Amino acid sequence: MDFMLLLLVMLLRQEVAALKLLHINVPAYTLRGRSALLECRYDRERDRLYGITWYKDHEVFYKYVLRDKNPHVYDVSGVKVDKSHSDDQKVTLQDANLHASGVYKCEVNGEGPSFNTVSAEARMEVIALPQERPMITGEEKVYASGDVLALNCTSGKSHPAAKLRWFVNDQQVKPDSEQLFEQHGLYSTISSLLLELEPGHLASDKINVRCEATVESAHKLDNPFVDIRTTEVFVQGLATLTTPSLCLLMAAVLQRFLLPV
Repeated sequence: MDFMLLLLVMLLRQEVAALKLLHINVPAYTLRGRSALLECRYDRERDRLYGITWYKDHEVFYKYVLRDKNPHVYDVSGVKVDKSHSDDQKVTLQDANLHASGVYKCEVNGEGPSFNTVSAEARMEVIALPQERPMITGEEKVYASGDVLALNCTSGKSHPAAKLRWFVNDQQVKPDSEQLFEQHGLYSTISSLLLELEPGHLASDKINVRCEATVESAHKLDNPFVDIRTTEVFVQGLATLTTPSLCLLMAAVLQRFLLPV
């Protein structure tokens, strides 16, 4: 009976003092060309530690064995490890490209006789920003009421694709159509605007047209990454016979009262 009690106490102590993974820190996103720091903090308690292994999408790309204190790096698409800034508790990825997006897993392995293993994983997204602002094309120099404002807005290449919004005189308007083009993993969005101009659009002598391109992280986060770039053009607005200008209205009134009946 005493032996069984002692065995139970030893098992409980072993469970309490087992290897623990305290936390894993993988950035939710990084920008293309930047570095990313992956952290895996653990407490080995009384366990003898064998090593730490990092995976990207189930492929091993980094292993640190405690007894030789030497990191081992394996070829995995998109992953470029900076060995000089990596050890048993952190891995530095440099020059991130689009293929570096994925799920990263840290696995901590204990030695015998327990061979305890703990692991955790998190997702990282690589964002490629456009090199330029969106471009508006197709504008004419002068518009009158009843004319159709037919414009295109093209975003710079990015990943993920930019979302485009149109504003006319600071009022958002719906686009007529939208197309998406892909090249080497980067996307360009083209939004077409067809808007029949009304007298309200011509309140001043200029019409302000603005296109807004937004690139944001694809996954829902508490603090998402957002990059907004805008381009605007000003075109001249003129009144037509259906919407006479103030001068024409005054001339008509004066003519009515000054000319003999």
